[in-house]
Amino acid sequence: MSKISRFTTKVVTLAKNAVGGRGEVAAPEGGGGFADYAVVSLHCLRVYLEKSYREALDLLSEMPHILGEIGLEPADLPHHSTLVKWFDRIKMALWRVLLRLSAQEHEPSGHAAIDATFFDRENASKHYCRRTNYRVQTLKTTALVDTETQAILDVHCTTEKRHDTQLGWQVARRNAGDLASLAADKGYDWMDLREKLREEDVRPLIKHREFRPIDHAHNARIDGPRYRQRAMCETVFSTLKRTLGDAVRARTWYGEFRELVLMCAVYNIKQAVKQ
Repeated sequence: MSKISRFTTKVVTLAKNAVGGRGEVAAPEGGGGFADYAVVSLHCLRVYLEKSYREALDLLSEMPHILGEIGLEPADLPHHSTLVKWFDRIKMALWRVLLRLSAQEHEPSGHAAIDATFFDRENASKHYCRRTNYRVQTLKTTALVDTETQAILDVHCTTEKRHDTQLGWQVARRNAGDLASLAADKGYDWMDLREKLREEDVRPLIKHREFRPIDHAHNARIDGPRYRQRAMCETVFSTLKRTLGDAVRARTWYGEFRELVLMCAVYNIKQAVKQ
């Protein structure tokens, strides 16, 4: 079985679990709509293939065995503009569920690290930028990564200049029940963040910025091997950008956020299939 076939099989299973539509026909006859899991699977394959909507559908039309995994025939494939509209209609909650299910394929250890990177917002025409006030060219992405499995547990995106400590707590709070420790660099140095994590029974492995001798003493007490696993975030970011791209194609803010969550889910599934 080829990699793309194994990937598709895994995607269809997770998509059905995410939407709760196991008994639904992918492309019902008689003018009915496509099943949600089929649409989600097509979007995952689009990201996996690193193609535009039009190119991905053209390529998939030549892969009947891959479409068969979803329950579709080449003649069933929608127009690329229809697939674009479906992407905007799918609720963000569904993509988050897919991300969580994809992370669970790796059996997270409970030890995580958090860090941020930037993704480019694909260059638009000058007319479009003026019309929509499209000025910010990068998307700040904060990811929570399991340090042992390198699975992406959660992701947050923003175009605003919010401090890492605020974003770090927002992401950690959503996942506190599943974490035993959280490692982060000195950019997340905030005593309130440490206290909030301890209140959630999460051990903070966040080094202090060294202004006083006591800061050196605090840093010396941090678990060295566990803290050094924080570098896994950079490894994940590098792999994600190298294999799935370092830019988002969507033109709307909510579309870009959904696209990044989808990219993270596809990354998790690819890594699970590879293992």
